[in-house]
Amino acid sequence: MKKLINYAPSSTSTILLGLLPFALLLLLYVMSSEARLAINPNDKLLPSLGQMGDAMYRLAFEPSRRTGELVFWQDTLSSLMRLGAGVAIAALFGLLVGLLTGALPILFASLAPLLTVVSLIPPLAILPILFIIIGLGEASKITLIAIGVAPFIARDLQRRTQEIPSEQLVKAQTLGASTSQILISVLLPQVMPKLIDAIRLSLGTGWLFLIAAEAISSTDGLGYRIFLVRRYMSMDIILPYVAWITLLAFLIDYLLSTLNKRLYPWSTEGKA
Repeated sequence: MKKLINYAPSSTSTILLGLLPFALLLLLYVMSSEARLAINPNDKLLPSLGQMGDAMYRLAFEPSRRTGELVFWQDTLSSLMRLGAGVAIAALFGLLVGLLTGALPILFASLAPLLTVVSLIPPLAILPILFIIIGLGEASKITLIAIGVAPFIARDLQRRTQEIPSEQLVKAQTLGASTSQILISVLLPQVMPKLIDAIRLSLGTGWLFLIAAEAISSTDGLGYRIFLVRRYMSMDIILPYVAWITLLAFLIDYLLSTLNKRLYPWSTEGKA
């Protein structure tokens, strides 16, 4: 008899087993919703799938009476633009600091302790400071995301740079390469796939800071809408918005993973 530890499901079985928990959770929700609505048709805690569909149809396809915009798509666009700008700034800063401090011992000695201390500061704790200094506009939200994500990326790339075999640096210097040539031609190509991996790992944190900033000070965005309608207990909007954020996060992660494999296929060969 084959032991369970040696059993490997087929590709089709893997897909079905992966979908099974989601199907069970959906079934459990539908049953719970129907039970609560049967007792109280006005119950807002567990809206039916139809109620959520109607609410999202209004937000996605019926223009707002106040602004004339399609609220759902405007919220999505605003949030993605803030997240993209914040993560892009963090990635650029993290790449620069991580590569230089990982490659140059003198910079590591002078900046690594500061980077460690900065990474330990809770970004949400400095949000009021950002609002006071920068204001309540888009810049403060983007800055919060950048500050929250950049130290993680920088420290990860610093460590990845230091893991590159020193023999490569010795060989490059033997061939007459300068410091800048070693940074650009030897280290940078090997660090780039690690940068994409670091961005993927930091996106969850980026979403957290985005939603927090939008909830405190914003006029649109996915986080803003969730906290706006919570006062009315509009779970028919909150739950779909949470599911949409989760789907967006999954799609962004998948796109970055695919991009990494296309641009740097050699970086995944060892893992495979």
